[in-house]
Amino acid sequence: VAAAMAAERALAMVTCTAPVNIAVIKYWGKRDTDLILPINSSLSVTLHQDQLKTTTTAAASRDFTEDRLWLNGKEADVGHPRVQACLREVRRLARKRRGGSEDTATLSLSYKIHVASENNFPTAAGLASSAAGYACLVSALARLYGVEDELSEVARRGSGSACRSMLGGFVQWQRGERPDGTDSLALQVAPEMHWPELRVLVLVVSGEKKPVGSTAGMQTSVETSPLLKHRAEVVVPERLAQMMRHIRERDFEAFGQLAMRDSNQFHATCLDTFPPIFYLTDLSRHIIALAHRYNAHHGHTKVPAGLPGCHSTVALPQVPMSPPIPPQVAYTFDAGPNAVIFALADTVAEFVEVVRRSFPPATNGDQFVRGLPVGSAVLSQELVAAVVTEPVPGAVQYILHTQPGPGPQLVDDPSQHLLGADGLPWSRV
Repeated sequence: VAAAMAAERALAMVTCTAPVNIAVIKYWGKRDTDLILPINSSLSVTLHQDQLKTTTTAAASRDFTEDRLWLNGKEADVGHPRVQACLREVRRLARKRRGGSEDTATLSLSYKIHVASENNFPTAAGLASSAAGYACLVSALARLYGVEDELSEVARRGSGSACRSMLGGFVQWQRGERPDGTDSLALQVAPEMHWPELRVLVLVVSGEKKPVGSTAGMQTSVETSPLLKHRAEVVVPERLAQMMRHIRERDFEAFGQLAMRDSNQFHATCLDTFPPIFYLTDLSRHIIALAHRYNAHHGHTKVPAGLPGCHSTVALPQVPMSPPIPPQVAYTFDAGPNAVIFALADTVAEFVEVVRRSFPPATNGDQFVRGLPVGSAVLSQELVAAVVTEPVPGAVQYILHTQPGPGPQLVDDPSQHLLGADGLPWSRV
């Protein structure tokens, strides 16, 4: 009896990691803000957790007196409606799985929980931290309670794009038709190993919080932008089918061109919002122009970017005007100034050197390029003359080199838990 009582009081603890994803066909706008149902389907690339991830530990104990939550070492509001929605849904699935009965061998659903979560990348800087965060929360809670159901619908209740982070590789979030959202789910288009040559460069220009949060921004867009309505109803369905085909065929040129076009149009809907929203900065536009000059130099030119907000007093580099010929590199920007560049592995070293010359690092430390190793490249004089115009020193803080990766992972090593035996965060410094 004593042993049973001790076991009942013991801490149940699970740690999971979950990835960031980058949308190449963008989601912007909800048709139901409570259930987080999108006005259009979207498609993303899950990035590798070796470079970008959220780690979350969830613990439950009879001794806990209240639910608690810590984000990046600081206590946060566990009563946040989206956190509560995820917790409620996972507990509901656990109850359903148990047939409504409390099995003495399973964790009591009445126990309070403690959750600690950490990102290894800047929060709220346009790197979909909420997607990784909620995907990780749902994964950890599901493991804690023994739930193995379709979980992308639960993650969606935390953050729309979180449902895409529940799967690895290339992922479609279906818009769905049902009012209850049961068909608004994530589906894998192709696994992470499908396109082994594909690489992703995140050009981190700012770790600061963006001026307009995505949630507020997209609702204003839904209410005021006729372009967004046209995009959701007419443009996206066709682009989604095209993008899935390009991914399945590993057609980088078509994939890259469509990713850039879709990014440009997403930011155009932000400009079409009233009052307008500016997620791109002058530096973002410098990077866009650089990508187009690089592609043009290689004889792989793209159409003009058609970017919002170029009526700036700053003299910005011009985007080459040429007929659309396939690209060597492709950019996409989410709701933030950081650029995400797609390239094939054999292009990475040269383009990274172009970025280094164009935005010379503030210090010449070895931390300018992080993540996967990048080889060295010698640039021709012709390339430098054509592409590297008016360098902007220190503008890019660092480059993160990564690739497509898997969905959420269970962490087996107890030393990686973010909570100690007392259920409180412990410093691993």
